[in-house]
Amino acid sequence: MLLSALLLTTALAVPAASDCAGLEPAPWADLCVLSSDEMKGRLVQTEGNARARAYIIDRLTEIGVQPVGDSFEQPFSFERAIDFRDPNSPRETINAVNVIGVIPGRDRSRAIAVTAHYDHVGQTEEGEIYNGADDNASGVAALLAVAAHFIDNPPEHDLLIMAFDAEEGGLHGAREVVANPVDGAAPVVFNLNFDMLGYSPDNDIWAAGPYHTPALHPIVEAVAQETSITLAAGYDQPDGDPRNDWTLLSDQGAFHVAGIPFLYLGVEDHEHYHQTSDEFETINPDFFLGAVSVAIALAERIDADLGTVLGEGADP
Repeated sequence: MLLSALLLTTALAVPAASDCAGLEPAPWADLCVLSSDEMKGRLVQTEGNARARAYIIDRLTEIGVQPVGDSFEQPFSFERAIDFRDPNSPRETINAVNVIGVIPGRDRSRAIAVTAHYDHVGQTEEGEIYNGADDNASGVAALLAVAAHFIDNPPEHDLLIMAFDAEEGGLHGAREVVANPVDGAAPVVFNLNFDMLGYSPDNDIWAAGPYHTPALHPIVEAVAQETSITLAAGYDQPDGDPRNDWTLLSDQGAFHVAGIPFLYLGVEDHEHYHQTSDEFETINPDFFLGAVSVAIALAERIDADLGTVLGEGADP
């Protein structure tokens, strides 16, 4: 298990967001780059979004992840109201791009989709940048760390490494993949989604999904016993208050609606959520790297016990 190794390799003061070169370990550097001003808030269909996408592809290539087919880029388009406050206003077509790679497993008949969205909400009219360090540079950095781990430790099942575009405003990247499965990829039977892993004043992180898939409870409980941060299952029960049920609030929602079980790892909303203060400097490195280790451990256990998770009995 890689639950504490990342924490032991660093004792960093948080640097300026523009000073990412040479930072270690890799997830810390990835978070720094993706939340820097160069990315201009990563709004879908912008130059900054494309710059973030190019960085992710470069990192996947460096790590050793393979594209599905000829390219990591999976373009798609969708329509939305020009005035988001008025759904009846004229509509515009948005062109977006998912980034998708594969790590082949021993069993190539089905796949686990490990996902995080790389887009964010861009800039204000005055040019202030919503850098989205927690939302969701942190999740993409964890996604890349999971990929690197499984390149060194080959999985039992195919892992589809998916960095989604256009999550903000409608989960469009995830909806695209669910509606139009990636050509040449094994069918997705489980989704592990990361969204906001970087900032928690209470040092806790939540795993949503065990309410819907009870076989996940032992996995979450086992990882919780081994981590330096507080991990608990929750925020997935329909109790009438939508703030207490995250089932449909990030990309896992598209998979859930299609009947695909999921586990969502993320922190509670906080004062920096969708604010210009969601900057690299706000991220606590010990908490973030602990969350990355949790993400890797959850992925390991889900891959190893996929048959049990899916209600088929233990994998051979």
